[in-house]
Amino acid sequence: MTATFYATTPIFYVNAEPHIGHAYTTILVDVAARYHRLAGDDVRFLTGTDEHGEKIAKAAEAAGTTPQAYVDQVSQQFRDTWDRLGITYDGFIRTTESRHQKIVQDVLQRVYDQGDIIYGEYGGLYCVKCERYYTEKELEDGKCPQHDLEPEYRSEANYFFRMEKYRPWLKEQLETNPNLIRPEGYRNEVLAMLREPIGDLSISRPKERVPWGIPLPWDEDHVTYVWFDALLNYWSDLESQGLDDRYWPHVQHFIAKDILKPHGVFWPTMLKAAGIPLFQHLNVHGYWLVEDRKMSKSVGNVVRPLELEQRYGNDAFRYFLLRDMSFGLDASFHELGLAERINADLANDLGNLLNRTLGMLGKYRSGVVPSFGPLTAEDEALRDAFTSLPNAVMREVEGLHFDRALAMVMEAVAAANKYVSDQKPWELAKDEAQSERLDTVLRGCLEALRCASILLDPVMPGKMQELRAQIGVSGDVILDDASHWERLEAGSATEPGEPLFPRVDLEALKATMDVAGGSEEASEAAAPALEHKPEITIDDFAKLELRVGTITAAEDHPNADRLWVLTVQVGPETRTVVSGIKAHYTAEQLVGTTVILVANLAPVKLRGVLSQGMILAAEDAEGNLSLAGLDRSLPDGSEVR
Repeated sequence: MTATFYATTPIFYVNAEPHIGHAYTTILVDVAARYHRLAGDDVRFLTGTDEHGEKIAKAAEAAGTTPQAYVDQVSQQFRDTWDRLGITYDGFIRTTESRHQKIVQDVLQRVYDQGDIIYGEYGGLYCVKCERYYTEKELEDGKCPQHDLEPEYRSEANYFFRMEKYRPWLKEQLETNPNLIRPEGYRNEVLAMLREPIGDLSISRPKERVPWGIPLPWDEDHVTYVWFDALLNYWSDLESQGLDDRYWPHVQHFIAKDILKPHGVFWPTMLKAAGIPLFQHLNVHGYWLVEDRKMSKSVGNVVRPLELEQRYGNDAFRYFLLRDMSFGLDASFHELGLAERINADLANDLGNLLNRTLGMLGKYRSGVVPSFGPLTAEDEALRDAFTSLPNAVMREVEGLHFDRALAMVMEAVAAANKYVSDQKPWELAKDEAQSERLDTVLRGCLEALRCASILLDPVMPGKMQELRAQIGVSGDVILDDASHWERLEAGSATEPGEPLFPRVDLEALKATMDVAGGSEEASEAAAPALEHKPEITIDDFAKLELRVGTITAAEDHPNADRLWVLTVQVGPETRTVVSGIKAHYTAEQLVGTTVILVANLAPVKLRGVLSQGMILAAEDAEGNLSLAGLDRSLPDGSEVR
């Protein structure tokens, strides 16, 4: 049965250019909307810009232009940014639009007529940047918690919404509907606010002081205060187009935690007073921190999304944001972390699976999609790892666990890489009797890639379309396609292309960022009797490229009795490694063993055989030797850090 999904971002205030915080919320909702569209749901996704207020008027004056010209320019910056980031919004609302202003005035008049808006005088501590009053308790060290500025005292006559009247009702709603605000910690924060009187809400400003706003319908000398204007966008977009009955019962708001109080207290009480049904969910995410501080233009630590999109590609940037933040918690942004995530998940795992599969398919089957033969238990396990995922991924998305959903898909990709290592198609290709088996293994890898591309499409739509094109799939896909294993057409041609996710040069990035290495203090030696080599820095260690590999063959060295000539599969590469471990391991013990290889060691001839790396091993004082390995399976080519 088709479900309905209506999701909103906050409408972003046009006093600054878009930054990574704006981008995260919007990409998050875009990903959620795309998953629901992929599932066949009826979706509406709304975003927009908040364009009234004192700050805008001052910013326009400073820029030497009119408020309308100023907001037109900045609002367009948001649209342009969202287009660059692949945002598929269905509606873009601006609070300066006449359709919005009409509905704001209609709602205000309705609430005023029933006696829930009164005129009075108020004095208090006011933050111009937030455009709201603060109590002493809400300040941090006497400063606005959002802008680290001391508020100014203001006293003026305004209109007030009788918000306190609805406090018992809101408290009851939160207690009887624990999922109204998600995650639970933010619901508890709002309940804590409601334990004490919340007071009435100032909803207007004198027009002589703040002329840039929507006039109150019953008093032209006052304009609407930001919250009774901005928050109503979620409703006005639908109401103005006759879409409220279709979408409003399913509305979900996505916001950052800094606007929890307006959305968790002001907004539901406004809806109640206006006779508009309550939202389904208020979903609250944490901050992207930079050096453990919230991003701020005044601090100078703003991360600009288009710069990252240009350097790393839009899809990789989107993937990082969703994969590296657990919804509801703060996350720390570091460009090196973004690059490492690209290398580990996208280049080494997904990209490696695509490259090695198409490489072998081209080498052994002229790039043509083969048919399945009889499936073994290993084939069925690979199939089940992917075909069981669509429902599980949607459950995680609906529960706001976007990072878990992506982790599940990437675990299946890792399983596919291990499947390649275990099935050894390069060995099957040597035996004509294993031709049908080789077809089955290669076809299984192609189906795994197809399923992964569908499950990851909402996050990386551009790259996943490219991936499907390389394996010979064209046209639109639906989520159910990933529930079926045999959807590729046998005999169709694949079209290998450039690597989807080129590896990021971490050394060059570190040099650019001037990342300092090493700890501030040397740690104590665990065993003082050991003889240590000279200390190195983390930069020295980072010069080593350590990779996971699988030994696929061990042969006698033609010129040395103590050496093995090993064939090591390292991702899509096959390396020859000469190793002096013959006294400790037989060929039977070595073949199929996972090892760690120094992959960037300069090739050298050892007794006449070129060695392309070195495998790691540990040796005790008595000469006992053990190969260094892993405590769990990872695909060949994975980087050891």
